[in-house]
Amino acid sequence: MIKKIVILLITTLALTINVNAGSDNRLILKKNDPTEIKDCFEKINRATFAFNNALDGIVFKPVASVYKVLPSPVRTGVSNSLDNLSNLVTIPNNVLQGEFAKAGVNTGRFLINSTVGLLGLIDVASLFGLEEYEKEDYGQSLAKHGVGPGCYVVLPVLGPSTARDTIATSFNFLGGDAWYNVTVRNDTQYLSNEDYYMSKVTGGVDFRAKNYDSIESLKKNSVDFYASVKSLYLQDRQQKILNTNKIISTQDDSDWEEIDNN
Repeated sequence: MIKKIVILLITTLALTINVNAGSDNRLILKKNDPTEIKDCFEKINRATFAFNNALDGIVFKPVASVYKVLPSPVRTGVSNSLDNLSNLVTIPNNVLQGEFAKAGVNTGRFLINSTVGLLGLIDVASLFGLEEYEKEDYGQSLAKHGVGPGCYVVLPVLGPSTARDTIATSFNFLGGDAWYNVTVRNDTQYLSNEDYYMSKVTGGVDFRAKNYDSIESLKKNSVDFYASVKSLYLQDRQQKILNTNKIISTQDDSDWEEIDNN
């Protein structure tokens, strides 16, 4: 296991650019500046983006339009449950980033919401004063330890990413995501592969429904839809790494819900 992680880290370093150790926020801000991240594979990225856009029109948009009209308590419960599962990746990354207090709070949230909150459907933990922190992932942890983003990448189905974050995503499948471990890697009596993949598909539909109007407006008003999505994603990603809501560039992406492809 350790050997695999070491190999992945070396690969990450090979794929990324401007990799220098350091955790200073100004250095992180500079490395993840959306205007500085190169689109090295633009032709391939645009082809993949076109495929994803077609898939969205065939699958995600129609399903999201139906999901949108479900009763609000149902949609809120689904979102709460997905957020609860995301803690299984956020907690170890809180630890990797030295945020031990946040790791403790998020662990408490997960335990309370998974039990009293009926598998996360109800956010009971907030009633106990355990407020939700920002989601964290292995890409953010690498960024905070000085690893640059590398080139911009568009992944099939999963969408926008970077070289660093694409490699970091694989950490989830090497033991970094407890939800993956108990479903896909260790198929248990009560949980199976389908539970994991269904949660990911549901997360995509939930994201699409939350951003339904914003995405349709962006499609309609963008001269270059691909470029607009890239700009929004990279700005959003920079904000998540720095844990800030500050508008970093001239484009206001305040209506863009958190993009989670990890």
